Amino acid sequence: QVQLVESGGGLVQAGGSLRLSCAASGRIFSINAMSWYRQAPGKQRELVATIISGGHTNYVDSVKGRFTISADNAKNTVYLQMNSLKPEDTAVYYCAFSLRTSFISSHNDYWGQGTQVTVSS
Repeated sequence: QVQLVESGGGLVQAGGSLRLSCAASGRIFSINAMSWYRQAPGKQRELVATIISGGHTNYVDSVKGRFTISADNAKNTVYLQMNSLKPEDTAVYYCAFSLRTSFISSHNDYWGQGTQVTVSS
């Protein structure tokens, strides 16, 4: 019923920038929060940034001042602008939406397919 499609990953040199996008489609009644996670090889999935309805944002300490999460609510799309990238930012990045599909439904989490970000030194 709900699909999340990510784009924008790739290979970049250290110090460079990338912008990830994640667009949700399907039966969407309301969105409570949009987040970006990442998972590096051999590591657990990590919450990178969240934006909630109203625009409040949170970031993991390691990306504060370098990454910016934003949203276009009219397009059900979330972005992650990543600047000053470091090799340790290399991971598969996933978007996740907490949303309702109807007035009577509860909030459920939906995930994108993941996009690879590789930062070379």
